[in-house]
Amino acid sequence: MSAAAALRPTEPLPLPSGLSLSPRLKLLLTFFRADLTVRPLDEWQLKSALLAFLRDPPLSLPILPDSDLSVRRLPDLQKRRREEPVASGVLHVRDLSFLRPRKGDGEAEGMTPEQEEAKYFEWRSSLVKKLEGIELNLEGVKFRMTVEIPPSDDFRAMKKSWEDFYSSELLNSRNPVRKIAKRPDTIIVRGVPSRWFAETRVSSKPSTLVTHTIFSALGKIRTLNIANDDELEAKEDAANKELISGLNCKVWVQFESYDDFQNAMKALCGRSLEKEGSRLKVDYDVSWDREGFFRIAQYEPSRSNIGEKDASATVHGRKKHYSSRIESDRRKRFRD
Repeated sequence: MSAAAALRPTEPLPLPSGLSLSPRLKLLLTFFRADLTVRPLDEWQLKSALLAFLRDPPLSLPILPDSDLSVRRLPDLQKRRREEPVASGVLHVRDLSFLRPRKGDGEAEGMTPEQEEAKYFEWRSSLVKKLEGIELNLEGVKFRMTVEIPPSDDFRAMKKSWEDFYSSELLNSRNPVRKIAKRPDTIIVRGVPSRWFAETRVSSKPSTLVTHTIFSALGKIRTLNIANDDELEAKEDAANKELISGLNCKVWVQFESYDDFQNAMKALCGRSLEKEGSRLKVDYDVSWDREGFFRIAQYEPSRSNIGEKDASATVHGRKKHYSSRIESDRRKRFRD
């Protein structure tokens, strides 16, 4: 059994190369005006009022650093309609130690992983319910807040999405012979620093072998692929014109069994990627492959030698600065 299979929702998971997956709760906040005022929005005042609300009863989250809450005013406030949001924010709850079984508490120590998982989801639902729709009064100006769990952090919703997807695909199949139940086997992780998957002192580009070693801690891998996360960088480049290309990478990982795929997805949801010696906490995006990336690549026509030399060649409609793949077959991985 892999470490990911027995992982509890509040436990960190150490990975090779000094990396680790740290548990945390991430909530997306959206703020709307709750009255008819048109006074300018003060981001610092809004953040201070929300922090005070979170740290006091009934929520009582005293171990909540100021840096774990960010509030950003949306542009063109004067041009927005009254029902449109005026600010957005992100709340991280990184200290989940109070949900772990305590030593000396016989009842808590006897909790099974399933019971501890149920306790975590019950607490998360309760917190979201308490935060949803609250009103903040800032010197007579009222704001209403809505709360949302990011899709890549909600494992239960994600599992239901692939079960519904393959169920509908099975029912829509016209050929009764091909009506075979399918399940996903490939996860997509994007927005991770390329240098964290590179060979130390060799290159800043992610290494296939290093990446394979890291994700092997989550389950047995059949094949994987690495590429620049061009779409993410293009989105960030709109706000920062000096962004250097190649900082982030996108990884497709295909597992040999559905159980390994599911355990890996469960371990990646609701966690941040950290590296020993670095203060950076990376909130990557994780999803499952609907398009059949490796199946399409298998039948892709071979390119000419000129096309192979072209660094900007496109694959599946994406520009690809570099790409690597590794098979679990020893004959393909290691050659004399």
